[in-house]
Order: sequence, then C-alpha cells, then structure tokens
Amino acid sequence: MLGLAQGIAILAMAQAPVADNFGHQALVDGRETAAIAAIMDNDRIETDDPARLINLGIAYAREGDAELARQLFEAARDNRTRVELETAEGEWVDSRRLARQALAMLERGEFADSARIAAR
Repeated sequence: MLGLAQGIAILAMAQAPVADNFGHQALVDGRETAAIAAIMDNDRIETDDPARLINLGIAYAREGDAELARQLFEAARDNRTRVELETAEGEWVDSRRLARQALAMLERGEFADSARIAAR
C-alpha cells in the first residue's frame, strides 16, 4: 500500500489518455517540466479545474517553487467546483480535501522527497 506521500497523486478518470492530459504519466515518471508543459498546453482543460491545479501544484512543488505550488493548491481548495478524484491507491477523495492535504504536505516539505499526482 502506498503512503500518503505517494497516494495523493490523483486520477479523476481511469482512462489513460484523459489522465495524460493532466500530466499524470510525466509526474509518475518524475518529469515535472514535461508535466507542466502537457498541462499548460492542453486547451481542453479549464484553467480552474481542480485536478489541473493540483497537478500543477505538485509539479511546481517538486521543482522547488513552493510559493506557486501553494497558490495552486489554495485555488483548488477554494474552488467552487468540487470533484471526486481517484488517488493512486484507488480511493476516491474530494478535490478540496486533496488540496488541503497537499498544502499540509507542502508545509512539511514532503514534496522534495516523493511523488504525488493529480489528473483527470
């Protein structure tokens, strides 16, 4: 079983092509720059989509930009849209809850050590 550090990675839909739109595979592979590019270049994803915000936050946190990551996680937490997202462990979790968990992990410095992903 994956710990929270790995398990916060999310997948809102089980279809791989959809997940890859959110940089999922690049994040799993530790390719944060590629994940950011994949997410930012995808005009089919709303800029305020919770999975998009969380995955971008994860990528930026891993790259060391804690302030931008915090802003993205806070935007997901405060988003008026709530969605259920699937963790890497297969657990469905409210996007606001995942954003709060990501913020707590950021504060503890956990993104420097391990992987988390958000996608749809």
